[in-house]
Amino acid sequence: MESMDIVSKTKEDASLPKATMTKIIKEMLPPDVRVARDAQDLLIECCVEFINLISSESNEVCNRVDKRKIAPEHVLKALEVLGFGEYIEEVYAAYEQHKLETVDTVRAGKWSNSVAEMTEEEAVAAQQRMFAEARARMNGVVTVPPKQQDSEAEQKLDS
Repeated sequence: MESMDIVSKTKEDASLPKATMTKIIKEMLPPDVRVARDAQDLLIECCVEFINLISSESNEVCNRVDKRKIAPEHVLKALEVLGFGEYIEEVYAAYEQHKLETVDTVRAGKWSNSVAEMTEEEAVAAQQRMFAEARARMNGVVTVPPKQQDSEAEQKLDS
């Protein structure tokens, strides 16, 4: 079966962020190696096709076991079926690391439910504050977050 048979012919043009991919490519190479833009574009296209291939095979594995949601074990099985068995251990380790980092992030409160508990007015105010901070950063203005401003004001009162 040819690779184009595996990937849906009606797919929309999919791509990966060029800046991110360029950064990954550069990080993987020695600092003195340069990569032509055409070569970078080709690598990005290869990555997209690889993702399509793995996704398609993962879906087939999922369907064979009568499941409707692709799970990590379906992706690992797809890697094996497609001849990438030598990478399964490394991919699984990366997946486990990702799970640990995600749990740590959730525990740290980064993904807390505080947004869901906001009123619409509070959410709009928070959004406007974030936009103002982003504009200030873009314009090179350093802003002090409100909590730091409060503690600085307290320090001035104490002195």
